[in-house]
Amino acid sequence: MQGLADGYFVIPYTLGNYLADDIHTKAIPTDHAAFVEAENKVKETLNKLMNIKGKHSVDHFHKALGKIMWDKCGMARNAKGLEEAIKEIQALREEFWKDVRIPGEQNELNPELEKAGRVADFLELGELMCRDALQRNESCGGHFREEYQDAEGEAKRDDENFAFVAAWEYKGPSNFELHKEKLQFEIVHPTQRSYK
Repeated sequence: MQGLADGYFVIPYTLGNYLADDIHTKAIPTDHAAFVEAENKVKETLNKLMNIKGKHSVDHFHKALGKIMWDKCGMARNAKGLEEAIKEIQALREEFWKDVRIPGEQNELNPELEKAGRVADFLELGELMCRDALQRNESCGGHFREEYQDAEGEAKRDDENFAFVAAWEYKGPSNFELHKEKLQFEIVHPTQRSYK
């Protein structure tokens, strides 16, 4: 919940202040090859979404993904549920790209088209979150792997193998590469959390 609150209340103020000095930046040219490539990819995706003309609304897929995440990648999770969630999300993503229905037109204000783009991203992110939770064989903080708890039911950490910052690189659907940067603790060291 803290992450939700920080993102909702803090980021709009801090990010705006950070970007405020950028107002003096001159217009950025849009003819660079990277810009043209990105613009063409967005146009291709929008065309693809609008031409599906399926039966199910964007909300249908959004709610289905939310249920998978709630049931199998919540604050308490286990390997079996995470493996199931990954397969279910992959199947849902495949269905989304074959059967989503987006009313309206592409070249007008179209909230459903905008939402469809976000849900397409959420499908990728949901799978990645499950993969990340599955590869982390420990319980740490608010993320409780049921297989990793001590005899009294407290979270069982594994700082020897999981004291790193993780960044996942997207390489295409269901293809992510994990990059790790080991954390070094010189003054304050990680300890087992106890709620007793």
